[in-house]
Amino acid sequence: MGTRVAVAGASGYAGGELLRLIAGHPELQLTAATAHQQAGAAAGQVHPQLAATALGEWPLVATDPAALGEADLIFLALPHGESAALAARLPASAKVVDLGADHRLVDPAAWTEWYGGPHAGAWTYGLPELPGHRSAIAGADRVAATGCYAATVTLALAPLLAAGLVEPADVVVVAASGTSGAGRAAKPHLLASEVMGGLSPYKVGAHQHVPEIKQATGAASISFTPLLAPMPRGILATVTARPARSVTVDEAREVLDTAYQGEPFVRLLPAGQWPHTGATLGANTCLLQAGVDRDSGRVLVTSALDNLGKGAAGQAVQCANLMLGLPETAGLATIGVAP
Repeated sequence: MGTRVAVAGASGYAGGELLRLIAGHPELQLTAATAHQQAGAAAGQVHPQLAATALGEWPLVATDPAALGEADLIFLALPHGESAALAARLPASAKVVDLGADHRLVDPAAWTEWYGGPHAGAWTYGLPELPGHRSAIAGADRVAATGCYAATVTLALAPLLAAGLVEPADVVVVAASGTSGAGRAAKPHLLASEVMGGLSPYKVGAHQHVPEIKQATGAASISFTPLLAPMPRGILATVTARPARSVTVDEAREVLDTAYQGEPFVRLLPAGQWPHTGATLGANTCLLQAGVDRDSGRVLVTSALDNLGKGAAGQAVQCANLMLGLPETAGLATIGVAP
């Protein structure tokens, strides 16, 4: 019998990915999966990829603390602003990993500015690859998993800033995400006929992951342009920053290589090979490559990951493994599915 886990928000894309990962995890046993509008349906009806698994007939029940309370660890895969109220009603004995934004930001003013409403307090931040975070997560009962863009950008940028290679006040990010990053709710601008065959910017200069990235990396200012890409899942981000001095490609690569030496889920690609989202699909892997712009001299890092994997559910399971004293890689793939 494995560790008992529950998923709140199991009908969404991140929730479905959590169920898929739990189904294949050697140490986790599902005790409850909750939903809102889809309560009463079977997991395999909502997520066809689960239909032929042991979870295919698993019933989704209404989201209620009583339905979740028997678990040793609870995943909250709820919309931003909904996790905190539920988390406050969960048993203190249960460990919790929140995939939403409610507990990521330390600064209450930043929460109010970017999300609005009262600040629910910060939990341990769930990005194990940051210095000192792995041990903090392992010792925590409450962990706030990263945002998908935040994970993609932070893994690219944090080592450069920590090494003093680039200026913290001049960071520019252009990143494209698949449509699943916007959630499963029906929205006109996410219809296939609106998205397929085109690339469009959104929340230009005002994306809510900016304060999270600044908090995680130490950047002083970030110009961030997110793009909606005509694909279901995946993020590709190009992060550029003004160098603190003259920097070569080899120096930039060495900083990344040193930072992620031995990390199971972050990989610096061979020189000249650039990341693409297809190579990360279904995996908990982030792929990186560094360069230096020939004209401007700016240091750049391109980063790719699966927004539902390392950007959401995979990251949450990675944190849960640490919190439960399990092997960090348990139940998580390092090789993507392509093409």
